[in-house]
Amino acid sequence: MLQWFKNVWVLSIKELKSLLSDVVMIALMVVVLSLAIYSVATSISTEVRHASVAIMDADHSVLSYRIRDSLLEPYFKQPVEVRREDVEAAMDKGDYVFVLDIPANFERDVIAGRSPTIQVLADATSVTQAGIGFNYLSQIIDTQTRSFLRQPVATEYSPVTPVLNTQFNPNGESSWFIATMNVVSNLTLLAIILVGAAVIREREHGTIEQLLVMPVHPSEIVMAKIFANGAVISVASLLSLWLVIEGWLNIPINGSVSLFSLGMIIYLFSVASLGIWFATLAPTMPQFGLLCLPIYVVMRLLSGSESPLESMPVFFQYITWFSPETQFTQFSQDVLFRDAGLDIVWPKIIMMTIMGALFLALALSRFRGMLAQHS
Repeated sequence: MLQWFKNVWVLSIKELKSLLSDVVMIALMVVVLSLAIYSVATSISTEVRHASVAIMDADHSVLSYRIRDSLLEPYFKQPVEVRREDVEAAMDKGDYVFVLDIPANFERDVIAGRSPTIQVLADATSVTQAGIGFNYLSQIIDTQTRSFLRQPVATEYSPVTPVLNTQFNPNGESSWFIATMNVVSNLTLLAIILVGAAVIREREHGTIEQLLVMPVHPSEIVMAKIFANGAVISVASLLSLWLVIEGWLNIPINGSVSLFSLGMIIYLFSVASLGIWFATLAPTMPQFGLLCLPIYVVMRLLSGSESPLESMPVFFQYITWFSPETQFTQFSQDVLFRDAGLDIVWPKIIMMTIMGALFLALALSRFRGMLAQHS
């Protein structure tokens, strides 16, 4: 057993030197865990930001101008008044996300208590902005109308007063969630590609024959590739968490980084084993890429990092729990956002360990067969 660990250590050093000498892979790792995370976190937003608004104002009253002046940055752009005959063409071209149609005699009817209507047209191709922005506009119109009539807002006479206490992300900043989940998703991609590429590189360069004449076991070769690449990715991911997430983006990490590191190591063992299995199924690097890409995309989309698991059909909710990325995504959210302890996340750690053992068994079985073909 001691000799097994010695062989794994020596082979791990060899793998580490090979990886660190690969400038392309190192550059890929740096870009994926720094610039890619920063650009996605700062460019993508689930909030309403700078939504374009057009107004058809047939009233031109004090109240209609109050509503118009209440549409402020950064939620809405400066409203633009348009003619009724131009609205359809402008909406077809996507010039405006919202169009407000304020009818004639709107203020007079409000004062008379006739309950006039304001039609709000929304371009629902911008799903998030249309949904959230419509609620914003409804609140603005209601608030300005009540203020104009000097009526109390609804909450002032409601029999129940809700008290909102937002946990873990008080300001509702989508960048907090997006940036952290991109670290999780990107280290998945790196683990599969780096470990799988290491196996295929051995085969394409002919160095697999050198391993055959060495007194080493296939399990030692596989574990060395997992340990070496996993160690580099672990260090790079933690640096990304500290330097990019906390330092560059100023996103606080609420939970235990040590517990997160433990789960990350187990997860990397799982997906690295998966990467070796894929590499044994694909004879060339292009075929390996074509095999990994669709599987990675599906794993990511169904992991809960892009949309809540509860929003998916029940069938897919059950299926996706057998994906290691789903387990690690939920684990990361619990630890980094909610400061969950080991007593809460241990089932996910056990699940990732079981999956890792299964993938390792599959990888070893295929790897032995691959070595036998070259012997």
